[in-house]
Amino acid sequence: MGNQLIAPSILSADFSDLKSDIQMVNESEADWFHIDIMDGVFVPNISFGMPVLKSINQYATKPLDVHLMIVNPEKYIEKFAELGSDVLTVHYEVCMNNMNEVIDSIKKNGVKLGIAINPDTDINILENHINDIDLVCLMGVFPGFSGQTFIEATYERCKAVKELILKHKSSTLIEVDGGVTIHNAKKLLENGADILVSGSHVFKAENPKEIISKLKHV
Repeated sequence: MGNQLIAPSILSADFSDLKSDIQMVNESEADWFHIDIMDGVFVPNISFGMPVLKSINQYATKPLDVHLMIVNPEKYIEKFAELGSDVLTVHYEVCMNNMNEVIDSIKKNGVKLGIAINPDTDINILENHINDIDLVCLMGVFPGFSGQTFIEATYERCKAVKELILKHKSSTLIEVDGGVTIHNAKKLLENGADILVSGSHVFKAENPKEIISKLKHV
């Protein structure tokens, strides 16, 4: 393979020494930083907010892939763009009633646009937006906590999204987030994934750079 983008998830980094982990990702074969912003409302966890994103941006030398697991993301889009986000991904589940407004707002702020969908959200809801977005973020676990077990149905969902993209001749990329390891990466790529997000599998490893390299060349 080798063309896939690798985005280590900072949620699993060591927050007592965040600068070192950012530096490690900078020096690795990773392509992006994946940054989960959680509000404790949409997901049952609170991660970090704008000050931490600002700090990451200060030291990161690679694009910031910011995943908003929050309600009312439209209120914060401009601010997150200002803080250095290169990609902003919102969840369909919280934007289903104002998706066009959110899409317009993200595009207006000049950042790439993603729509994330939970494991139990119907793939077909993407059809109306597939030509407007830069990436689909398929959750391989229910969002909220790192280190969860990968949901096997994600392979078929990945394949279904790829078919949708081809049907509409879209250039949208497929990102898989949650439970991604060197053991399932190849199968995900074979089913259409373009971007692999990996958190605890990378940061809890003895040699995180080696795991990143294996994901990049699986």
